[in-house]
Amino acid sequence: MIYEPEEDSFLLLKHIKNYAKEKVLDMGTGSGILAIEACKYAEQVLATDIDKNSINYVKKKYKEIKNLKVIYSDLFGKVKGKFDLIIFNPPYLPHDEEEPLDSRRATTGGKEGYEIIEKFFIKAKKYLNKNGKILIVFSSLTNKDKVDFIIRKNKFKFKELEEEKHFFEKLFVYVVYL
Repeated sequence: MIYEPEEDSFLLLKHIKNYAKEKVLDMGTGSGILAIEACKYAEQVLATDIDKNSINYVKKKYKEIKNLKVIYSDLFGKVKGKFDLIIFNPPYLPHDEEEPLDSRRATTGGKEGYEIIEKFFIKAKKYLNKNGKILIVFSSLTNKDKVDFIIRKNKFKFKELEEEKHFFEKLFVYVVYL
């Protein structure tokens, strides 16, 4: 299932122009809109996703864009090299039995919601260039204090760039750095 852009994607998209340069990794590209925005400012953009439908969609839709490469990867599994910016709109919602199975992969970050974020931060450091940054978005439903703890535990610093209130949650955009 291709993750269609929602409030979280658009919130993150606004900040890309301030951080995208040289080499960018869009982790979990979904529809590709964040990678395409990064292509406007960066020399090279690598878009990855675990969903093969997303990969095929982005490759076909944006085949004309010369500075975009799209690959299948489970988090950093097939990623090579270092990046000046990593963009990550992760699946961050806690497991919900009511959610259809086909959409869970795009939205559910684990039992508590932060497990995929934790896996990401354990490995992210080795994929960042010196002075590299990470842009990440997540929800108050994910447990903000736990996400803050995960970031610090993995020796990163962060700054909240924006918070957006919605009916049942708040969305947070962070810039994360070493």
